[in-house]
Amino acid sequence: MAGEDFDMSNNTITQADHERITCAIRAAESTTSGEIFAVVAHASDDYFYVAGFMAGLWSLLSGALVWLGALAFGYDIGGGIIVSAQMAAFVLSLVMFQLRPQWRLLFVPRSVAYRRASANAVKQFLAHGIHTTQARSGVLLFVSLAERYAEIVADEGIDEHVDQSVWNTMVEHLIDHAAKGEVADGFIQVIGEAGAVLAPHFPPQPEGRNELDDLLVEI
Repeated sequence: MAGEDFDMSNNTITQADHERITCAIRAAESTTSGEIFAVVAHASDDYFYVAGFMAGLWSLLSGALVWLGALAFGYDIGGGIIVSAQMAAFVLSLVMFQLRPQWRLLFVPRSVAYRRASANAVKQFLAHGIHTTQARSGVLLFVSLAERYAEIVADEGIDEHVDQSVWNTMVEHLIDHAAKGEVADGFIQVIGEAGAVLAPHFPPQPEGRNELDDLLVEI
């Protein structure tokens, strides 16, 4: 689930935040055998090639529009001038994207950015072995700041018991906190909520086995 037009880049995560999140995971997991894992990505792609393609396309279209507009008013701008201006604009865009990476997303369609972030959530779910718990009771809390995107990925054992609408509400809480520069507090709130949701379906086991690390991964 994605946020609207606000900036998440003002979020900073300190060592103290990491420790608070670890404590929150351990507290939540003391009430359930479910496993909670958290990942925050500063960005899910560098978007250089996507932004470059869009800038090139915009240079071509804008050049054609300028040429047609000039013709409509009786001016004949030489094709060489138009092509040179298009090439200059494209090269300038590439230089700008290299010097100011944060500007790349301005040229990336929102749907593309959201798909990249969602794909990264699935990648992190698999990379950290959240799908390998014995009861298939792992859940990933994922936020990608540059894209203003959050997602909760639950394993199949959880999906049998918990409706997606429950996770959607928690995603809204993650986004609301991140929009205010409080992404760590958002994780802590949602970790507690996830523990409460998992507890009735996955009660604590006598052996108290911990299958996933209790931490926030920052990438």
